[in-house]
Amino acid sequence: MTEQQGTPDQLPAQKGQGGSGATYKLAVFEFENFRGKKVELSGECKDVLEKTQRVGSVIVESGPWVGFGRPSFAGEQFVLEKGSYPRWSTWTSCQSSYNLSSFRPLKDSADHKLHLFEKAGFEGRKMEIVDNDVPSLWAYGFQDRVASAKAVNGTWVGYMYPGYRGSQYVFEHGDFKHWNDWGATAPQIQSVRRVRDMQWHKKGFYINIPPASSNDNSVIRRIVY
Repeated sequence: MTEQQGTPDQLPAQKGQGGSGATYKLAVFEFENFRGKKVELSGECKDVLEKTQRVGSVIVESGPWVGFGRPSFAGEQFVLEKGSYPRWSTWTSCQSSYNLSSFRPLKDSADHKLHLFEKAGFEGRKMEIVDNDVPSLWAYGFQDRVASAKAVNGTWVGYMYPGYRGSQYVFEHGDFKHWNDWGATAPQIQSVRRVRDMQWHKKGFYINIPPASSNDNSVIRRIVY
């Protein structure tokens, strides 16, 4: 059977933050393993289901993106970095949610700094993370309750469970006074990592990072208030 190839969605291209001349480009396919109708995006799309019946697989050619489970950037969030996603299980570990309906690009940054707080309104115990990924907050002596946050530099993604599993929550530059501000229904985050444009960060984000030395600028700090 001949596969139908859709007309590329010509949305306005946006400059990335990862390097000179970087652009965002993503392709969605109707079925798994990059089969069926294809829709190409170069900017935000509020409802891709207006152009295809479903999203079965995704290829990110450049720039980090975030996909949403519902139109108009609502519902579950799924961070998509440069690479191929042949089926829903490659962009989420949540068994109950795998739909993709809307997309928008995420900015990249050379520097990353995140503050996590135990209570809403930036109160309680605080954890500062600088240029590092944390697969388990517990391992660094911080609880799983995160009720507010400040993304001082860069874009981050938090996960409900350790090891970058469970529901995902994007933290772009700015203040998040309450867990509802990042789309959560409860103040639970157990792992966080940086979102980076894989076109410029070749090593990827699942690096086994050795303990920081006195000359290392990658820092994870825990401050008790």
